Amino acid sequence: MANGDGGGGGVDQDQQWLLNCLSATLDPNHEVRSFAEASLNQASLQPGFGSALSKFAANRELPFGLPAVLLKQFIKKHWLEGEELFEHPAVSSDEKTVIRRLLLLSLDDPHRKMCTAISMAVASIAVYDWPEDWPDLLPYLLKSINNQTNMNGVHGALRCLALLSGDLDDKVVPTLVPVLFPCLLSIVSSPQAYDKYLRTKALSIVYSCISILGVISGVYRTETTALLKPMLKSWMDQFSVILSHPVQSEDPDDWSIRMEVLKCLNQFVQNFPSLTEDDFMSVMGPLWQTFVTSLGVRSSIEGTQDPDEGIYDSDGAEKSLDSFVIQLFEFLLTMVGSVKLVKIVMSNIKELVYYTIAFLQITNQQIHTWSMDANQFVADEDDVTYSCRVSGALLLEEVVSVSGTEGINAIMDAAKERYCESQREKAAGSTAWWRLREATLFALSSLSEQLLEAEDSGLIRVGLRNLLEQIITEDIRLGVHEYPFLYARIFTSVAKFSSVISHNVLQHFLFAAVNAIGMDVPPPVKVGACRALSELLPEANKGIIQPQIMSLFSSLTDLLNQASDETLHLVLETLQASIKAGQEIASSIEPVISPLILNMWVSHVSDPFISIDAIEVLETLKNAPGCLHQLVSRILPYIWPILNKSQQQPDGLVAGSLDLVTMLLKNAPSDVVKVVYDVCFDAVIRIVLQSDDHSEMQNATECLAAFISGGRQDLLAWGDSSFTMKRLLDVASRLLDPDLESSGSLFVGSYILQLILHLQSQMVPHIRDLVAALVRRMQSAQIAGLKSSLLLIFARLVHLSASNVGQFIDLMMTIPAEHHDNSLVYLMSEWTKQQGEIQGAYQIKVTTSALALMLATRHTELAKIYVQGHLIKSASGITTRSKAILVPDQWTMVPLPAKILALLADALVEMQEQVMADEEDGDWEEVEGEEDVEADKVLLYSSFSRPTHEHLEAMAKVFNEDQEDGYEDDLLCVADPLNQMNLVNYLVDFFVNFSKSDRQLFDHLCENLTQTQRRAIQMVVNS
Repeated sequence: MANGDGGGGGVDQDQQWLLNCLSATLDPNHEVRSFAEASLNQASLQPGFGSALSKFAANRELPFGLPAVLLKQFIKKHWLEGEELFEHPAVSSDEKTVIRRLLLLSLDDPHRKMCTAISMAVASIAVYDWPEDWPDLLPYLLKSINNQTNMNGVHGALRCLALLSGDLDDKVVPTLVPVLFPCLLSIVSSPQAYDKYLRTKALSIVYSCISILGVISGVYRTETTALLKPMLKSWMDQFSVILSHPVQSEDPDDWSIRMEVLKCLNQFVQNFPSLTEDDFMSVMGPLWQTFVTSLGVRSSIEGTQDPDEGIYDSDGAEKSLDSFVIQLFEFLLTMVGSVKLVKIVMSNIKELVYYTIAFLQITNQQIHTWSMDANQFVADEDDVTYSCRVSGALLLEEVVSVSGTEGINAIMDAAKERYCESQREKAAGSTAWWRLREATLFALSSLSEQLLEAEDSGLIRVGLRNLLEQIITEDIRLGVHEYPFLYARIFTSVAKFSSVISHNVLQHFLFAAVNAIGMDVPPPVKVGACRALSELLPEANKGIIQPQIMSLFSSLTDLLNQASDETLHLVLETLQASIKAGQEIASSIEPVISPLILNMWVSHVSDPFISIDAIEVLETLKNAPGCLHQLVSRILPYIWPILNKSQQQPDGLVAGSLDLVTMLLKNAPSDVVKVVYDVCFDAVIRIVLQSDDHSEMQNATECLAAFISGGRQDLLAWGDSSFTMKRLLDVASRLLDPDLESSGSLFVGSYILQLILHLQSQMVPHIRDLVAALVRRMQSAQIAGLKSSLLLIFARLVHLSASNVGQFIDLMMTIPAEHHDNSLVYLMSEWTKQQGEIQGAYQIKVTTSALALMLATRHTELAKIYVQGHLIKSASGITTRSKAILVPDQWTMVPLPAKILALLADALVEMQEQVMADEEDGDWEEVEGEEDVEADKVLLYSSFSRPTHEHLEAMAKVFNEDQEDGYEDDLLCVADPLNQMNLVNYLVDFFVNFSKSDRQLFDHLCENLTQTQRRAIQMVVNS
């Protein structure tokens, strides 16, 4: 293909062929289209194809946007050898020069979409060539944006710079900003010469540059401050000018330019608060003007168009009013969270809260969407979808979090005022009066935790009950069909605030929710009723609810047949709560509900959320009086054919069936475990040994762990004991195979834990082989969770050797480990690195106490092992990816006993800090300034020089609660006596005994500790 080198002009032979091919790619005939695409693909392998495309894109006489798109694809495939998408041949240097020149000349294309496509092609090349191989790119773009005689060129250059600015790095930006920002300021400050679109693009480039400067300011604070300070006032003045005019109701370009201003301000406040503080006051008045008038615009366009209905520019960027308001809320959120600027916001806190509540009103588009699609209504409520309502609620949460009592009072005052306004609108005959009331309840519900906490503390008089009951009781007799969304919000509000609402009102809404489930009412009302029942039924008076429970079950089963996707989750959740509330009659409704749920489970087995919900409903039935045996007899015939012919089942059904079996086994009596064993055990073993599906292997492993936990020694007696034991060991062998992908072995730790806990005598002869296999599996593990679970097994083996831990250490030293002196060296190097990442109360108790047991042996070999101490901080500035590869992290190396003592001290420190954090939770005041963390910790411990018994108990309690909140311990661990350990008392006893038995060694090891760690130990040793 000839190498064209010119723009514009007529159509030569190559261009005519290319034009014909491009036209044919749009032909409705599939064969013609396919032939043209194949021809273009073949042509792309010929020299000159890229320059031909560029020449075609530069020809203004041909209104065709496809060449620039193809050129971008061509660049990705053929520009730079070694790139992920590269395909031979590579573009020659001469052709690259031609392409770059033609593209720059084409940037002033008058067609916006064509210009955008060319800009994207330029940006694609710049990623590879700029600045080294394309030094004239930036000068050309800067010259273009200053040329007011060619506005198309200004547009193209700005679009190109906007694309490039996302890929700028910390080396380019500091040198670029002094040259670029004056040009951009000239554009932004000249509305008479540049339209809003161009000024918006200029601001988007400012935003990208400020973002990058913000990232590097952590290391180069002085340099970035010196760079920005001279130009900050000029930019703040321009931001003020743009924000000072009232928001326009029919001008999406106005919303877009304000949005970019807010994004820039957000970056300045986040990254340069001290620098911004002095000049910021000039922005506050215009910012408030924008905030207030945007609410007016939002209300005024509600009847004609929807504020969250998207309008898009030629670049595909959204220009909706809601997107702008969300950005406005995000900036206000940043201000509230800024120590430097929060006082400015708080001086207008009442007005801020008052207006924010009005922004939370449901829009026409939401009414339409939610009325037509209940799933979307549930999804938007549950998943906190990105919206104006959610952003406004987050702002209110931050206001309360930062300002405490003042914020609570502002919320309550604004809620009362907005409620009164809705009353007046209602009296005046407005059809939209309910929206403001719904928004008020939505705001209160979003802050339910903070409001209830304030009410319970007694520190302030909130008056929640009076306000809520005043609102909801007045609307009790509302027409459900006329105001479905208000009715739905009342239901959810009653559920959120059930602890402060009077018994009679709760009872009324409980019955109303039960009735709504069975009535022909709009879907949002049923959604609200389900939410109310899920919250209210667990606390409901059983005597009062019993007469209603049968009709509720009937309504919910009908609803199950109608529900889908998001609503199905909600109905299942409500059904679960109903079963718990009606346990006395659960056995009579089990024959009706179980088949329904099982069929639903099968049809949704590939949906992890719905299938888990269904299993949880069945588990609730299982736990109800009189249901276990009949549920087991119903499920096993359902499951057996699936497990017995596992290789013939659709995806997900076997793994899901294993989950069902595990659910039946958990906490089941021995006779039930035996029944399940007879039907399923052989099939489960076979799946672990033969399946290559990791989900099946994981679930089968968990199922076998449940069999061992429930059957224990009886498990061996139910069949040929030696054969059963051999098969259990075969399972362990496969799961510990170092060549098996980590995902397949993920739950092997839980399985082996059950083996050594409940089949201990049978496992003792295999301990050496087990340890060797555990080490090999651990060395090849690619998943941190798998490593942690294997460490737990080693820790449990240490406890099993408690009478002679030294013997276990000796055993480890005789077992080889690849690339290490022996298994002990490898194990301890990994254990000391991973200990701080282990989660779960049980797991932390076992591993921490096992380290203490090992240290207590004073085994001479331990001191010969050196492990990672602390990270050596680098002073060389930002750590880039390439630098991280060339210069990996450097660590100190410390003797193993010193590291173990440090880890034990860290455990004490963490528990002590949690106690202090809990004691300070009630403090509403914000702590300003950043003090030295280590100094704070030292001060913390200096106030606890001698811990009381009550203090130690508080530490133990907080530890257990904290771990249970953050990590759900496996029920299979409950059977381990170590689970009852009081870790705080254990550590206190250990430190006291260790310091007394060998004070010299103890003092020597303490020399390696930080001041905080030493204080923590001294606190308990000196008590």
